[in-house]
Amino acid sequence: MEVLVRIRRLRPEEDADLPLPRYLTPAAAGLDLCAAVPGDTRIERGAIAVVPTGFAIELPCGYEAQIRPRSGLAARHGIGLINSPGTIDADYRGEVRVALINLGSGPYVIRRGDRIAQMVVQPVCRVRLEEVPALSRTEREDGGFGHTGR
Repeated sequence: MEVLVRIRRLRPEEDADLPLPRYLTPAAAGLDLCAAVPGDTRIERGAIAVVPTGFAIELPCGYEAQIRPRSGLAARHGIGLINSPGTIDADYRGEVRVALINLGSGPYVIRRGDRIAQMVVQPVCRVRLEEVPALSRTEREDGGFGHTGR
């Protein structure tokens, strides 16, 4: 299934050198996002950096974009997303920015154009909540956090 997402470069003169989000392989689920930083951005160990991408999107109603970490950055350098996955709602029109956290053993440098995250567009299921005095019973009941991994 293909969904049309409108995209706008926010600083076209400055960011013409950066590629728009794109799938790098035919079967990729996520579009790679590049850092639109003016120069090297150092993220100290344990620090958070909100990195601009230079674009805004217009998602169709009924869809969201999830911003997810790149597995290579996480595995090799300890770079993740502080709010993974980040959610972009269909009515948001501001710049897509990526909140990176450095969980690695030392500082990490983001360079202009580095692939820093991926964006996956998904349909959204809206629910209607119904308040009830009790919920149906299950074998698991209220066992959480590791309960099913016996």
